[in-house]
Amino acid sequence: MEVVFRVWLFCLGLVMGSFFNVVIYRLPRGMSLVKPGSHCPQCGHSLRAAELIPVGSYLWQRGTCRSCGARIHWRYPAVELLTGVGFAAIEWTSSSWTQLIVGLVFFSILVVLAFIDLEHGILPNKITIPGIGLGFLFAIIGWTIPVIESLGGAVLGFGLIVSIVLLSRGGMGMGDAKLLAVVGAFLGWQAVLYVLFWASVLGSVGGILYLYVTKKDRKTPIPFGPSMAAAAVVYLLFL
Repeated sequence: MEVVFRVWLFCLGLVMGSFFNVVIYRLPRGMSLVKPGSHCPQCGHSLRAAELIPVGSYLWQRGTCRSCGARIHWRYPAVELLTGVGFAAIEWTSSSWTQLIVGLVFFSILVVLAFIDLEHGILPNKITIPGIGLGFLFAIIGWTIPVIESLGGAVLGFGLIVSIVLLSRGGMGMGDAKLLAVVGAFLGWQAVLYVLFWASVLGSVGGILYLYVTKKDRKTPIPFGPSMAAAAVVYLLFL
């Protein structure tokens, strides 16, 4: 029965990942998340049911639009598959249904923010601020850490990034501060220190590889959000 539920969560994650793709594409552009329906951004072709199957449609259509032949961005199947695997992994590591719900919500926030930052270089207030609020709410109703730890974690996360921004006169932004505050609100101050350290390591290594592969200038801004999200997911699942 547990395996069946895990498979169901994987499938749910695929479907939710499809919706997250809508948010990732439309929210930074100020578009409605509801209207118009799913369509090809190149030719406007409205997608039919067979073209909306998570991951499967991408493979079946060989990564192209059936109408105009335009390439479909790799992000679409990546987000869907990542969300499916993530949902199943969270169920595997959760010891209670409340921990499962919190984990799924937190993971979903991280996925959306990471890919928005990766694609657009921003971490929208419309997600980070409600994310902090949800972290506090879960603490208040007793589903996670004590409220004082949640509050302290959010303050520490926000304050650390703000201090780095002031001392370095750039390099990070207020969106990064709010994302680390989300981590603190959900997981506490210890997670903030862990995530900031390992995100810095991941960001440095990933940044070097990114510049090497793309041959871009060292002054090219590299989003820090994905590194923080990755470190936070590791902490959520294994610590």
